[in-house]
Amino acid sequence: MADMEAFRDEVTRWAAGGPGAAAGELATRLGVRTAVLLEGASDLAAVEALAARRGRDLAAEGVAVVSMGGAMSVGRYAGLLGPPGLGLGLTGLCDVREQPFYERAWQRAGAPRAFFVCVADLEDELIRALGPQRVEEIIRSEGELRPWQTFLGQRAQHGRPRQQQLRRFLGTKKGRKIRYGRLLVEALGPDEVPAPLGALVASL
Repeated sequence: MADMEAFRDEVTRWAAGGPGAAAGELATRLGVRTAVLLEGASDLAAVEALAARRGRDLAAEGVAVVSMGGAMSVGRYAGLLGPPGLGLGLTGLCDVREQPFYERAWQRAGAPRAFFVCVADLEDELIRALGPQRVEEIIRSEGELRPWQTFLGQRAQHGRPRQQQLRRFLGTKKGRKIRYGRLLVEALGPDEVPAPLGALVASL
């Protein structure tokens, strides 16, 4: 895992304008065959959590799950890691509003279309799969009942559907979306995995 973390770090530096030699060397040494392009770290946590639940070691299988720090970077990452760059297979997960960016990125990279689309975003998919009541139970079990109640008392939240409130709450504190990305996946029953997430992991 440490080596795959190093690969991801080098890819991030490369995408930011640094040299790509180290990323290429690590890809060869680790036998990386596929890059999974995700918007952020919470998506990465969810994908890796589901893979672990299914007994998969993605790093050992040559799959690099990459957080791009925003969907607007997908063209850059697809070019570096796909056919024009390292020649890796490309797949990914995106929100429906980001689908055009992914479509263009895959086209420019000359890669087969192989990404999966969430209706709103992955947090929304997970909340709908579990139901708001179970998500609130997870929040309580994590010792965050008081912050959740304080959040609900905000004027902006009055009258909003519970699912929207939960989705917003997960993004109100740094690191919370990442933590709950893993926790919500771990709480899913075998038949409750959102279709885009399940299809992505099954395709790897």
